[in-house]
Amino acid sequence: MAYRVLGRAGPPQPRRARRLLFAFTLSLSCTYLCYSFLCCCDDLGRSRLLGAPRCLRGPGASSQKLLPKSRPCGPPGPPPSAPAAAAAPAPRLPGSNHSGTPKLGTKRLPQALIVGVKKGGTRAVLEFIRVHPDVRALGTEPHFFDRNYGRGLDWYRSLMPRTLETQITLEKTPSYFVTQEAPRRIFNMSRDTKLIVVVRNPVTRAISDYTQTLSKKPDIPTFEGLSFRNRTLGLVDVSWNAIRIGMYALHLETWLQYFPLAQIHFVSGERLITDPAGEMGRVQDFLGIKRFITDKHFYFNKTKGFPCLKKPESSVLPRCLGKSKGRTHVQIDPEVIDQLREFYRPYNIKFYETVGQDFRWE
Repeated sequence: MAYRVLGRAGPPQPRRARRLLFAFTLSLSCTYLCYSFLCCCDDLGRSRLLGAPRCLRGPGASSQKLLPKSRPCGPPGPPPSAPAAAAAPAPRLPGSNHSGTPKLGTKRLPQALIVGVKKGGTRAVLEFIRVHPDVRALGTEPHFFDRNYGRGLDWYRSLMPRTLETQITLEKTPSYFVTQEAPRRIFNMSRDTKLIVVVRNPVTRAISDYTQTLSKKPDIPTFEGLSFRNRTLGLVDVSWNAIRIGMYALHLETWLQYFPLAQIHFVSGERLITDPAGEMGRVQDFLGIKRFITDKHFYFNKTKGFPCLKKPESSVLPRCLGKSKGRTHVQIDPEVIDQLREFYRPYNIKFYETVGQDFRWE
């Protein structure tokens, strides 16, 4: 009987009880594993969802090889807050470029114009005045008030350089002075516009004009042939533009219908060569800006026969006008020159009287 008792393993356990025990053990194991995993890196799940760098417990080399962009887990503490949603791009400021960096200044309609005259020295005045920090000038001739007026003021403004409130916007188109509609159109833009006219001995100016045309069209008639309808009778052909431009008093009458004389400044093309600092000093006074451009900015170029700007600090070479400036004039018969001087004399005298200056062209 004792053998029978000792040899028994006890009453057999039901199959259902064994299954419950196995499930309970498995559940505890899974819970332990999950808890251990979360303790190792409590923000791993969050890092995957939000794109944050993964964390690893311990600086082991093997971990760094497996996850080179991972970071060590930080000390226990509250979970980091989720990053804010991507902010909307900042509104672009007026005058900003495509990168969002604000550009300095605003494009404005010009407050001053160099309106004439062709071959009088307008390019020199433009280049000289651009040295002034309070002046921003358009380098090319827009021809708005004579050829492109139909494009509108918005198009014209878009061509202008950006300027600060303290700066003057300026442009040069010498053909405005002889364009009949230009004074009225400029007046309609702004009656306060300041006008600069660079004048020169009209005979010398006409020869310079012809020399420039001849360099482009070598087959044109002679200067004498274009200047006169009948040279024997002394009849000058005023329909030729090179002659007509020099009749300054005639063109000025139209401008004075819209602008007072105090709003027009006349620059002597001759004095611009012999005394550039003095002429530019008067231009600066007229524009109401400080006399920044002085003698120290100029030197005389013997090859070209007129002054050039000295080398600025930011440049290797001095700033002289282009090859088309200072071109040697064609030789004209002295008798033709005398006849043209007589023709221009009454126009010159009237011009002197109107503007209150004697330019001494006789």
